[in-house]
Amino acid sequence: MTPSIARPAGPLFACEGIHLDLGGREILHGIGLHVDRGEVLGIIGPNGAGKTSLFEVLSGRIQPKTGRVTYEGADITKLPLYARARLGIGRTYQTPVVPDELTVGETFKAARQAFAPYLTRFDAEYGAELVGFKVAPDEPTVKLETLNRRKLLLACLLMRRPKLLLMDEPAAGLINSEVDEIDHLIRLLSKEMNISVIIVEHRIELLETIADRVMVMDAGETIAQGSLADVLTDPKVHAAYFENVVEGSLDE
Repeated sequence: MTPSIARPAGPLFACEGIHLDLGGREILHGIGLHVDRGEVLGIIGPNGAGKTSLFEVLSGRIQPKTGRVTYEGADITKLPLYARARLGIGRTYQTPVVPDELTVGETFKAARQAFAPYLTRFDAEYGAELVGFKVAPDEPTVKLETLNRRKLLLACLLMRRPKLLLMDEPAAGLINSEVDEIDHLIRLLSKEMNISVIIVEHRIELLETIADRVMVMDAGETIAQGSLADVLTDPKVHAAYFENVVEGSLDE
């Protein structure tokens, strides 16, 4: 009989009490969240709500003023971005910036050798197959359109078998048919590969199909959490998105 492998109790990834100051201004005010294994947590909010700043903290690119970030039950608040990447936390950005001076094959090689253990070209092929990236290795990355840029960057992350992906507006700049591909991919990662996903996204139709839960931010605070249907009927959310909400509806 094969012994079972004990897993840490609680969520895969969480943060609590996150406060962030930038340029003498408080950007985040006590943010907390959690995501379980294989769960998709969507984050929405108007421009300037603090969503990308929160991702800067969650990924380790910026240290919070106060608060705590945990991963598999361990405190990783002080760990920088590269150390979190080695633990299995991947991140994508709003703009899919690729190394324009390299070819596709050279980009995969750089990703394979970014840190030990170095990976083989078969690992790169695995990542490319997962995301449906079908571009010749000798193709200059500068010639790639937005969707293939996103796929290339995702393939480079997935070859490392991450446990958590932080995805910042993966549908930005895509047409509807391309958004459908992102939809299918995220569901594959979360439901079939048990990869947790925290996604910031403005395309509500995408979150409607992939998100297990949604958190709404405004002015650096969490103003609603729950199913997408529930948060979209919350008067606080309407007040954040629409200027013509009846005065006093925040208190309903």
